[in-house]
Amino acid sequence: MYQLDITLRRGQSLAARDRGGTSDPYVKFKIGGKEVFRSKTIHKTLNPVWEEKACILVDHLREPLYIKVFDYDFGLQDDFMGSAFLDLTQLELNRPTDVTLTLKDPHYPDHDLGIILLSVVLTPKEGESRDVTMLMRKSWKRSSKFQTQSVRLSDLHRKSHLWRGIVSITLIEGRDLKAMDSNGLSDPYVKFRLGHQKYKSKIMPKTLNPQWREQFDFHLYEERGGIIDITAWDKDAGKRDDFIGRCQVDLSALSREQTHKLELQLEEGEGHLVLLVTLTASATVSISDLSVNSLEDQKEREEILKRYSPLRIFHNLKDVGFLQVKVIRAEGLMAADVTGKSDPFCVVELNNDRLLTHTVYKNLNPEWNKVFTFNIKDIHSVLEVTVYDEDRDRSADFLGKVAIPLLSIQNGEQKAYVLKNKQLTGPTKGVIYLEIDVIFNAVKASLRTLIPKEQKYIEEENRLSKQLLLRNFIRMKRCVMVLVNAAYYVNSCFDWDSPPRSLAAFVLFLFVVWNFELYMIPLVLLLLLTWNYFLIISGKDNRQRDTVMEDMLEDEEEEDDKDDKDSEKKGFINKIYAIQEVCVSVQNILDEVASFGERIKNTFNWTVPFLSWLAIVALCVFTVILYFIPLRYIVLVWGINKFTKKLRSPYAIDNNELLDFLSRVPSDVQVVQYQELKPDPSHSPYKRKKNNLG
Repeated sequence: MYQLDITLRRGQSLAARDRGGTSDPYVKFKIGGKEVFRSKTIHKTLNPVWEEKACILVDHLREPLYIKVFDYDFGLQDDFMGSAFLDLTQLELNRPTDVTLTLKDPHYPDHDLGIILLSVVLTPKEGESRDVTMLMRKSWKRSSKFQTQSVRLSDLHRKSHLWRGIVSITLIEGRDLKAMDSNGLSDPYVKFRLGHQKYKSKIMPKTLNPQWREQFDFHLYEERGGIIDITAWDKDAGKRDDFIGRCQVDLSALSREQTHKLELQLEEGEGHLVLLVTLTASATVSISDLSVNSLEDQKEREEILKRYSPLRIFHNLKDVGFLQVKVIRAEGLMAADVTGKSDPFCVVELNNDRLLTHTVYKNLNPEWNKVFTFNIKDIHSVLEVTVYDEDRDRSADFLGKVAIPLLSIQNGEQKAYVLKNKQLTGPTKGVIYLEIDVIFNAVKASLRTLIPKEQKYIEEENRLSKQLLLRNFIRMKRCVMVLVNAAYYVNSCFDWDSPPRSLAAFVLFLFVVWNFELYMIPLVLLLLLTWNYFLIISGKDNRQRDTVMEDMLEDEEEEDDKDDKDSEKKGFINKIYAIQEVCVSVQNILDEVASFGERIKNTFNWTVPFLSWLAIVALCVFTVILYFIPLRYIVLVWGINKFTKKLRSPYAIDNNELLDFLSRVPSDVQVVQYQELKPDPSHSPYKRKKNNLG
């Protein structure tokens, strides 16, 4: 065992990769195909000075240290600037050595790409250090696939997947941005990046003074903070988006537990961006071994139950609940390697919180026995558990995934979940055993339902899909046909196609109009919810998934399987990029319209009982208010609130409580995705109830 101490000094005469004749270089160190260190980015220079240190533990010296330099390009693929190798067998032990490495590009060996200067010290580790190394190996449960085990000391928190705090950012507005279009305006949007975390704002069409008012969170992995890179872009349909300008936020210069209003001048462009930035020190998630589960302690269990008791309604409204996920094992996974085995690890995600297990090498039935804990900010969130195969030469291979709404979890029950494909529309090979517990405050959860959902900062690229476009069109057609059929039914009453029905409708019309009061509108909706509830509990409700929906989901899966075969066709689509942009927009609009109608239907169909009960409570309140309070008073209060909202809270994010409520109701597609599949009889789960959470 050896310890390799590296000081990355500087670079000289590096290659220019940006339009301004400069680059934004950073360096990656790799051993045995595994990244062990990544430097910070130095902007707009060909002679960067890093002066960064890293400590790497190496089992043997046969594997050279691979150094790669890249030009950081926000929003695009980073440009390669050259690479070099350091032969560790040529280093003298316990002696500091200055190393100068000439960067080369294997495809263009004659190009001069500059040099990188390092200082390295190679030290043999014995005795106590060896024991520490063995403990580290044990905690990560690494097998003999890789003989190299590397750790960057400054990334210990990142390696253990614990963050030290949260950066809450509100993008308020832009002022006097640069005009990029021929009409003297722009269609600006903003990209944020903190390490590997990304967020993209919405696009504001035809303006130089956009008002975004979007809020999102980043996670801090290091105590000293970090640098948030911010770039502004102009959306240009049909070709590459135009660059407006860039700026940065140095988090180390901001005090914690305080909101800072920042007006940032855009470099390489014109205008300002206005932000609100708040640093919170407390961590929100943790990971531990099953054998040292902290919730087994009776006092801590009681403390958690007390923390979310009904008596603490107004204490920290953002802290809705507590989630514990035990990732126990998986069985019968897909073989991803040529040896007929896989190297599986598990990723557990809740909104923007993302934790990983260790990798179990050469195994189709891995045991992880890890416990993950999350703070719940929205009880309508969906827990996603994904299994990947680790690959040393490229990105991890997908093995399977499950999506579990928090409200559908049965506490303390160990279950075998059948793994699904990427689209969550059908099964794939293998099952995963999980035990999940949820504790939450119902009142806090209800109040949080009426504010906007947390947006994911991980960007998801929209792609054009013929099957997806057709599916969304059929979904919207079904919603529209409900209204059309209702109109035909009413018209048939006017035409007296069925005299008894028309007579009954005429009498009902006279009775309702003569006795109509405004409070009857929520009362009718309340009666509809109650009627559907009794249909469900009486077993007379035989609703099933629409067959068209299943066919469309199957077609989408088949289309994904044909991606490689259709590469030439996709190349043709890329040539008509402008048409593709329009089609993607139409595809998304159809999805939004269809989802809106389906969410209303699923509210009344009791798809999510929690939300349906919440709707009943709200409708009861509205009925009482409209019955006892004159309409003019209600409108007066509403108008005063709207007119004074910006005066009371200038940077408040606009929202509509009804739309925020409906955003928590799953659409028909999400109902299919979240549906739990029945495991194979050979993988019947071993279920056991626990009282560990009361």
